[in-house]
Amino acid sequence: MDLALTTTFRPSIPPESSLFHRKIDRPIILRHKWKWKPQISTSETKGRTITMALKKAKIDGVSEALNEIASQNLDHAPARRRVRSAFVNAQQQLDHILFKMAPGDIRLEEWYETNSKGQQIFCKSWLPKPGIRIKGALCFSHGYGDTCTFFFEGIAKHIAAAGYAVYAIDHPGFGLSDGLHGYIPEFDGIVDNVNEQYVKIKSRPEVRGLPHFIFGQSMGGAIALKALLKEPREWDGIVLVAPMCKIAEDMTPPVPLQKVLIFLSNIMPQAKIVPTKDLAELAIREFKKRKMASYNVISYSDKTRVKTAVELLNATKYIESQVDKVASPMLILHGADDKVTDPRVSQYLYDKSSSSDKTLKLYDGGYHCILEGEPDDRILTVLNDIISWLDTRCSSN
Repeated sequence: MDLALTTTFRPSIPPESSLFHRKIDRPIILRHKWKWKPQISTSETKGRTITMALKKAKIDGVSEALNEIASQNLDHAPARRRVRSAFVNAQQQLDHILFKMAPGDIRLEEWYETNSKGQQIFCKSWLPKPGIRIKGALCFSHGYGDTCTFFFEGIAKHIAAAGYAVYAIDHPGFGLSDGLHGYIPEFDGIVDNVNEQYVKIKSRPEVRGLPHFIFGQSMGGAIALKALLKEPREWDGIVLVAPMCKIAEDMTPPVPLQKVLIFLSNIMPQAKIVPTKDLAELAIREFKKRKMASYNVISYSDKTRVKTAVELLNATKYIESQVDKVASPMLILHGADDKVTDPRVSQYLYDKSSSSDKTLKLYDGGYHCILEGEPDDRILTVLNDIISWLDTRCSSN
């Protein structure tokens, strides 16, 4: 394995991993010579300026009727739920190993929980088929703009088939959960919601008393790390895939620009005006799999909202300052050729954390989406690496 880490970190705004949408983990390009020409249309509603969604590209391989459904404004959860329902069958028929080789007899459940802010949070579980002993629980935190109802469906089924109860939620403002699409008014709000929902889930009869692990991808890695730092006794370990936990010095926005963003976030927080770049070809290695990303129809693919950008920048600064406090068992997985979140950042987390049980795996030639966009054998390798790591820490159970 070639461990030469030569890529440049780009903050994953928008996407944990985290991920898998029309425009995957597109970073905010914040350079010293930053030229900003907002291209948005607006309408006035009760004295407030509302940004309008950009026109969406047509999805190849589906009917005009489905394209019409996918083109609607997804600012609010009811619309996202309607679109997702219309595309479920089309998504599951994609020629992707995560769907083609998904184990059968996995027990699925979907439901909504009302959080402490009154928001309806979408939850989903994947349990092993009846008769298989459950070894532990794995609780997922998805990346920026993403949802737990697309590629993660296949990932969850593979891990569940190995004897784990897998749970996932859509963060507020993303996927099928309530909240303005793509809007993060407070990063801690997402983190607190993760801990709040998973406290409920970990009390479910099937996993009560078993080891519990938190699993974060891309921006979801930042959420998982902060959730762990807030409630370290709630988790028996953490799994991170291409985590967004530090911005490299050569990509840190200049202080004057940071002040501009902070100022704008106070007067027009929801505005979709932060410039972004489409990095789909850099996030998903295989072209065939890259084309499937457009089927993640409820992903957030517009320009980043101003307040969201500020919150994500602040979150990475905080996590960078606290990584030495990460003491839990930790598995970090990263593509060595990832140009969305720099693998050197994962090396930094590995080196600085105080955990005595930590593993870093770098995959030669791997891009950002090592669980979704790599060759089939690589995807299976990464899945097996996660399962093997979990098995080792659950063997006593």
